[in-house]
Amino acid sequence: MPGTMHRTQVLLTQEQLRKLRAEAKRRRVSLAQLVREAVDAYLKQREREELRRRALSVVGRFSSGQSGISRDHDRELERIYAESNEGSDR
Repeated sequence: MPGTMHRTQVLLTQEQLRKLRAEAKRRRVSLAQLVREAVDAYLKQREREELRRRALSVVGRFSSGQSGISRDHDRELERIYAESNEGSDR
């Protein structure tokens, strides 16, 4: 269940309003619900972009001390997964 709702005012162009009303009618939801969904989608996308930016900001900053990891990463991951599965079989 959503939290407390707060009334706000948004200015839209005539074309934006027309398209939003048509979409709301097509989906049989209120204009307010459609706007809330759009805001949620926008905020979720921004959060994903920020997480991606943060993840990429550390690429290349650390060293494993092993050479060839980037070339042999599939083999290394397979080895690590196999080792972790051995421990879970016990």
